[in-house]
Amino acid sequence: MGRILIRDAEVVLTVDPADRVLTQCSVLVEDTRIAALGPTAVIEDRYRGVVLDEVIDGRNRLVMPGFVDAHLHLSEQLSRGVFPDTLATRPWVFNWAKPVYAAMGPDDEYVATLLAGIEMIKTGTTCCLDMGAQNDVGNTVRALEEVGIRAVTGRHAADRLPEVLPPHWTTEMIERHFFPNADAALAELERAVRTYNNAAGGRIRVWVNIEGKEPCSPELHAAAPALAARLGVGTTYHIASSLEEALVSERKTGKWPVTRLKEWGALRDNLVLAHVVAVRDEEIGFLAEAGTKVAFCPGTSLKLAKGATRIGKYPEMLAAGITVSLGCDGASAAGSLDMMRQMYLAAGLFKDARMDASLIGAVTALRMATIDGARALLWDDQIGSIEVGKRADLILLNLDDCDWVPYTDPVQTLVYSAGAHCVHTVLIDGRVVMRDRRVLTVDEREVYALAREHARRVIDRSGVCAGRTPLVSTAYD
Repeated sequence: MGRILIRDAEVVLTVDPADRVLTQCSVLVEDTRIAALGPTAVIEDRYRGVVLDEVIDGRNRLVMPGFVDAHLHLSEQLSRGVFPDTLATRPWVFNWAKPVYAAMGPDDEYVATLLAGIEMIKTGTTCCLDMGAQNDVGNTVRALEEVGIRAVTGRHAADRLPEVLPPHWTTEMIERHFFPNADAALAELERAVRTYNNAAGGRIRVWVNIEGKEPCSPELHAAAPALAARLGVGTTYHIASSLEEALVSERKTGKWPVTRLKEWGALRDNLVLAHVVAVRDEEIGFLAEAGTKVAFCPGTSLKLAKGATRIGKYPEMLAAGITVSLGCDGASAAGSLDMMRQMYLAAGLFKDARMDASLIGAVTALRMATIDGARALLWDDQIGSIEVGKRADLILLNLDDCDWVPYTDPVQTLVYSAGAHCVHTVLIDGRVVMRDRRVLTVDEREVYALAREHARRVIDRSGVCAGRTPLVSTAYD
């Protein structure tokens, strides 16, 4: 890949420990890493005579670390706009999402991942944490490698069927989603890690991911992070994703979900919990003590009425020192893979909900979308900020756009004013994967055509249909 110089950027948001905002700076990339950062005159003098493979004009550009999406379902990409927007979390998952996921064959999942990769790159995301493939994870890894994005993925796993099977659940769906027991699930998860972890020269990692919540036994909840620790990777799953889930847990066991995780010994520092909307004050302490990370998905909370603004305790989690990152969840759950939307929501939701303008705000939201996402993914030593020695996962935003004219505070303008259409150029691992909003790694139009074709087949096979598929669910109640 050689040397790439981003010359004379108007603004650089480093998101380093001091949150430095630099102006009229240049960034030198050597192979996959950031080699130098500083005033343009200093960088040009230091590297005078050095052969450059490419010079990117930084004038009228803002340079920042790429966004890190800490909770995503790549398999969901073909179902955008299919589910009604009147669904709460439990029917959304058990009546609609599961049949669609079960209808995904290996080729469908490959195309869905390519499509998701394109959307992420075009909206400035350079790394994501995928909840897991419905088929052999090799299909997902191959697509991630081709599209050029950095990612953590895994093999989806669950092992606990509801006592009464919903009448619309098919045998195919059950076989696709559920392993016969925790040991069988763990064996497949370990095989996936050993086979595919550190693919694409280390750009793609594979974790011990499970679904979480009621579809997973206590044994699987506890064993997944333990296995991950033994393999030197992380794990992620959903928990406390709605008040309904917490109340069912309380009715059946007398305890809320995070308390049960603590009792099972499942809370660890290599674990990312998705959503975590329904928590009690004492459970925040459990998470902080264990070093467990949280992926907050504000867009999904709004669309599925999870209640983040009413019962969510994300400001308290941040105050307790918990790493709280942001996730888009999926093209159906939140509607898009645009992390700039999530950042905007995270910055403002709690200001309004609690009528306290001091809560979260732009600087914290930017960190949640970048370095804190990297920290959740156990990758903050290499990505998430612009610092010499880190991987060159960088995005350049066009400041010659109505969103940016005029601006004074670039962080506030980024979070509250700018849209993803401002993302102009993207580098991942030192490679230019998008220039002038054109993705260079795959043929966008070809992928779009394939995606439309595969989406029709997947939805037809799934059997989900407005007016026929139930809008309420009693599964696991």
